[in-house]
Amino acid sequence: MYADISQPPPPLPEPQLSEIRSGISILAPLSRRGHGPGLIILVPDLTPQLTIIEVVPSPILKWAEEGYTVVEIQASALAAGEDAIASALDALQSHEKCDSHRAVGLITYGPELWNQVAPMLPGFPNIVGAALYGDSKDIANLSAATVPVVQHLAGASSNGLEKIASLTRYYYPAASSSAFAIPFQTHFHYNSEGISHSRTLRALKPLMGGPCFDLEAIWEEHMHYEFTDRSMEHTMSTMVQEPYVNHIPTVSPS
Repeated sequence: MYADISQPPPPLPEPQLSEIRSGISILAPLSRRGHGPGLIILVPDLTPQLTIIEVVPSPILKWAEEGYTVVEIQASALAAGEDAIASALDALQSHEKCDSHRAVGLITYGPELWNQVAPMLPGFPNIVGAALYGDSKDIANLSAATVPVVQHLAGASSNGLEKIASLTRYYYPAASSSAFAIPFQTHFHYNSEGISHSRTLRALKPLMGGPCFDLEAIWEEHMHYEFTDRSMEHTMSTMVQEPYVNHIPTVSPS
């Protein structure tokens, strides 16, 4: 069932960022499986890419470690309009590590980016669900969409959680800005970002058909290598390159 510890474990994929064109990049999944469904993320310009600081990864890295083939579009590239989204979908369709380009997820790190892309979505039926970051005080200014949407909103609300048809709203009272999920800047809020990340996964996976992993089996494998075989190399092979919490392993999807 488990690997022969007399042999070195297969290496985890190394991040190999490829530029599609200026402001648009693609990163293959960083799971041991090495392939996964397509995901498009929209980020502000100058958002770090292959960066981990104090165990916090950049958005494109974090989603690749979840097993997605990730296309990142920066704000300046999105100014090209539908052509930027079309380029991203074309890149996913042709990428050898992308399992499915017919059910793609979308995440926008900012209300302005969302309002730019939302009117385009009817023209791209392959985008099947979206998550966005915004501010609770600006709900009325967020564009409607034709796909299921999760809104992560900085600020408090008396309602806590709202579900209206295919729209779900979560509120984060500890977050001061819609930028709370973008690391390496003053508005980043670690706990709120982590919760929103898990909620986005829960919303998008059923729409995209994955990626799905047997985390219990991966945990048992990790424990076997650590405490039965006592193989440091094989134990580390079950973890992401930079675990987010010391000592408690963040398992890597197989």
